[in-house]
Amino acid sequence: MLFTTSGMHPLTPYLEGRPHPLGRRLVNVQRCLRTTDLDEGPESLDRGYGLLTEGLGVDPGLLHATVYGGDERSGRGSASLEFWQNRRVPVEPTVEDNWWSSGPTGPCGPDSEIFFWSGDTPPRSTPTRDDRWVEVWNHVMMRHRRLDDGSLVPLPQRNIGTGLGLERPAALRQGRPSVFECDVFDPWRRLVPTMWPVEEQSLRRVSDHLRSSVVVIGDGVRPGSTGRGYVLRRLVRRVLTVLWRDDPTRGLGDLPSELTEHTLDHFRQDMDPADVRRLLLDEELHYLHDTHGLPRDLIMALRQE
Repeated sequence: MLFTTSGMHPLTPYLEGRPHPLGRRLVNVQRCLRTTDLDEGPESLDRGYGLLTEGLGVDPGLLHATVYGGDERSGRGSASLEFWQNRRVPVEPTVEDNWWSSGPTGPCGPDSEIFFWSGDTPPRSTPTRDDRWVEVWNHVMMRHRRLDDGSLVPLPQRNIGTGLGLERPAALRQGRPSVFECDVFDPWRRLVPTMWPVEEQSLRRVSDHLRSSVVVIGDGVRPGSTGRGYVLRRLVRRVLTVLWRDDPTRGLGDLPSELTEHTLDHFRQDMDPADVRRLLLDEELHYLHDTHGLPRDLIMALRQE
């Protein structure tokens, strides 16, 4: 994996059977970047449901669940289905949407996902038919290892992994319909439209990609043509594509230092915000050269004017 996209990735050796010195119930917290349960399963779901409804005060009537509806060979989620039915939570069986894997190979298995209704009407339809159902929590029952040839073999031990981005419960507690409207993104929602007036979807993309780029740079990644550097390059260039679509004079030099400082501070990174800005501007110059064939000296002269 080029980046950690799930909290389960650092635990993979232990999910596959290696003993962990701290025991069998583990919790980890880490930055994740995404650019794409067996007999104890009901206990995991029960704790998750209890935390959401009793701990965080979420109205149970605004919840919907999905479970794996595949064949017995890969582990149909019948226990999860029964759990939700007993709680009178609407539940929808799916196949592809409720199968979790850490990558093309490695631990995998069926999952049950919990969704929250973000619409301004009473809940309706199901998570696969209405995108106002927002995924809040995923409970994975890891029973298999996928091999290089795509076949499944039983794991030496069965695992349950539950995960939710910390921004999701923050949005729930604050009564916001999406993570992009919780307080973490407040500075972005306040400042980005003053520089670059864009519609909502573009605002979310610009804010998310630039915020992710700052964090990735703060972790030591630099733009490049391969690996993690290429992921960073694509993030920056997708931002520029959105900005230049409406106004070709827009540039990352307009990005307020407050946003860079806020992000670095939020993720406890000690990189100088001026260095982050310099790297972003250098990548913008590269993009102008690669896309339009403009010499660097000409670009710099135009910027100075």
